Amino acid sequence: MNKKLWNIAPQAPSGYIEALAQQWSTPAQRAALPILAQILHRRGYNTPEAALDFLGEYQQTTDPFLIKGMEQAVSRLWAAIEQGEPVAVYGDFDCDGVSATVLLTEALRRLGAARVYPYIPDRVDEGYGLNSPALKWLAERGYKVVVTVDCGIRSVREVEDGNGYGLDIILSDHHSIGPELPPALAVINPKQAGCPYPEKMLAGVGLAYKLVQALYIEAERRGVLPEDGWGPEDWLDLVAIGTVADIAPLRGENRMLVKRGLERLNQPQRIGLRALYGVAGIRPGAVNTVTIGFVIGPRINAAGRLRSATLAGKLLATEDHTQAGKLAQELNGVNQERQQKTLQMQEWAEDGMPTDPSQMPLLFAADSRFEQGVVGLVASRLTEQYYRPSVVVQVGEHDSHGSCRSIPEFHITRALDECSDLLERHGGHAAAAGFTVLNDNLERLHERLLGIAEEQLAERELYPTLAIDAELSLAECTVDLADALAVLEPCGEANPYPLFVTRGAIVQRRALVGSEGRHLKLELADHSGVPVEAIAFRMGEWHDRLPERIDVVYHLEINEWNGQRRVQLNIQDMRPAENL
Repeated sequence: MNKKLWNIAPQAPSGYIEALAQQWSTPAQRAALPILAQILHRRGYNTPEAALDFLGEYQQTTDPFLIKGMEQAVSRLWAAIEQGEPVAVYGDFDCDGVSATVLLTEALRRLGAARVYPYIPDRVDEGYGLNSPALKWLAERGYKVVVTVDCGIRSVREVEDGNGYGLDIILSDHHSIGPELPPALAVINPKQAGCPYPEKMLAGVGLAYKLVQALYIEAERRGVLPEDGWGPEDWLDLVAIGTVADIAPLRGENRMLVKRGLERLNQPQRIGLRALYGVAGIRPGAVNTVTIGFVIGPRINAAGRLRSATLAGKLLATEDHTQAGKLAQELNGVNQERQQKTLQMQEWAEDGMPTDPSQMPLLFAADSRFEQGVVGLVASRLTEQYYRPSVVVQVGEHDSHGSCRSIPEFHITRALDECSDLLERHGGHAAAAGFTVLNDNLERLHERLLGIAEEQLAERELYPTLAIDAELSLAECTVDLADALAVLEPCGEANPYPLFVTRGAIVQRRALVGSEGRHLKLELADHSGVPVEAIAFRMGEWHDRLPERIDVVYHLEINEWNGQRRVQLNIQDMRPAENL
């Protein structure tokens, strides 16, 4: 098992806990207050006001017209609606992009647009982002306005080409800004210089939602809203799916949007989602961010990885029950295929590495056998397993397509920026990126990235760190505490599920469970003598070498079975007990 560093938070000041207690609401929350206060303080909410603001409604302004470029975008789109001009919504093939494409397409139609065409490029044939042939194709078919969602912020040359084809291009993209903004009619990205909008970390679907909010406000001002009681919140289910699947931080406005979106996902109205729930075993009422991240999101993503993302788009948009059932079954099958191919390609990547991956500053694997739609998943697995930045490249006939995943110590997109002279195109975030490179430059790219990683990561011990919120006894691990912790949800990126440590737990029972005995089921106890169940996924190798007492790090969760609710520890790491 890979070594992990345990970073245990210091105790929150007693004055902070007392001040928070004076403003706390329910008896159940007050009983759990010391632990909840510790978690909130650990995460930077250092005053009672900041903590309560986090737990309540998002307080900062959410006026969409504060986003730079929004006025121009809304003006042009309303002109298109009024004049009956066709509009193309140009998306991306991942879950965030597909959700955003469906959202904006449906909203424009609801607002009265005469003709709206959702265009999602093919991952293999066209690659990520805007491409000039697609823009030319749209122009030749009479489209006058193209709105991007989740892409385009670095497509300078392509936007120039689109302008030459007579297109008015509106860019809506949340990715990092390049050295030059494309010459679009309007650019909607809170990260651009001079944008006063407070929430800088909206996902692509979140920005599409802000655009729809602005269009709706303008429709109200003009007095042209249809009288059917609809509003932008009708698409919060898609906002939640795209935001969580794209690993956007669940703080501030994102957290509010996902919280409200989960309410809709737990009472799904979309026929396609109901069909997907059926084939994936999702129970309405029990959907949370984990369901999105590990069940819904991967199935939507699988379409763009191995087939066409339009398959997932059709599922989310369909109003036909028969079609929904067929599409959901197909997506489920594609996802199973994706899982198998990911494992196979990870083996190929590891077999092709010249030395022990854990001794390298950066992992780089390039192979013509890799599939372009899966290289990102392989890179994620390598980074998770070895805690190193990983670059996995599908080698084509003349050029190659790579996907990168990284660790907090290494900003992968900045590293690619330093290699821009070798790349045809690239873009992404601190932790994930993609690029296209000519095969003639592939080896030099490998050497330069390796050199950048060696320089930045030299003499640093690289281990994943577990940010532990509090130390508990097993006697404190109760159903009541688990229920009280729900106030922190929705949890996810930048707002993780609380992580606890218990020292000196006695191992009373152990058993291997799951296929091939990969998981470990435990019964633990401490001085109180009350046993607590625990599950350690993918830690079956510990079964025969567990000592009598262990220190464990875990999430606290509820296990429901036959109408009974029991607390369970979801173990993230464990060690032989210290200081006994």
